Amino acid sequence: MSDLKYKRIVLKLSGEALAGDKGFGINPPVIKTIAEEIRDVYNLGIQIAIVVGGGNMWRGEAGEEMGMERSQADYIGMLSTIMNGLALQDNLESVEVPTRLQTSIEMKQIAEPYIRRKAVRHLEKGRIVIFAGGTGNPYFSTDTTAVLRAAEINADAILMAKNGVDGIYSADPKTDPNAKKYDHLTQMDIINKGLHVMDTTASSLSMDNNIPLVVFNLNKPGNIKKVVQGEKIGTIVEGK
Repeated sequence: MSDLKYKRIVLKLSGEALAGDKGFGINPPVIKTIAEEIRDVYNLGIQIAIVVGGGNMWRGEAGEEMGMERSQADYIGMLSTIMNGLALQDNLESVEVPTRLQTSIEMKQIAEPYIRRKAVRHLEKGRIVIFAGGTGNPYFSTDTTAVLRAAEINADAILMAKNGVDGIYSADPKTDPNAKKYDHLTQMDIINKGLHVMDTTASSLSMDNNIPLVVFNLNKPGNIKKVVQGEKIGTIVEGK
């Protein structure tokens, strides 16, 4: 453990990451590969908590098109993250990684309710904890959930795994060939430059609690391990 940069992390996975090239739903080979990557990091002795999104199942835009009330649409999104959490838990346990799923919306037949002290105890006992259901409140993203849970469990860093993007750019590198990649930024840089890494609520909460953020490409094998071992990949956001 002495050669590891981070000892307790929150790994933020987008729902789209579980869909892979399909773009929707859960892609079995993709989620299996992600579980194996996480297992390799777990075997280093890292305490791992995971926040998973739900964009592969439900997008708020769909609710808007239907004329759905915002809170109702957000609750559907929260349920989507729980489905993803269940799938990820099953895949982690299939590669012999003990995992607990905690949800902010109580559904005790399938998961534990979120209890901060219990989550920390699971981590100390060598179990991965998946936080699903967002914050349990509408109008908040899973990015905000990741920062909130990281603050609550005293995580060393948030690892934001991107689907095919290897860091933070000045513009969208998929559409702008002149987009500049940043290796290091401060929390204020994110806000002042208007960089769409996280929503402003999540960025402000991260800044207020001084939680480092590492943005990197999930699609390159071994990248999660490289981040916790301190290799300089992706973009590091730290300091105010």
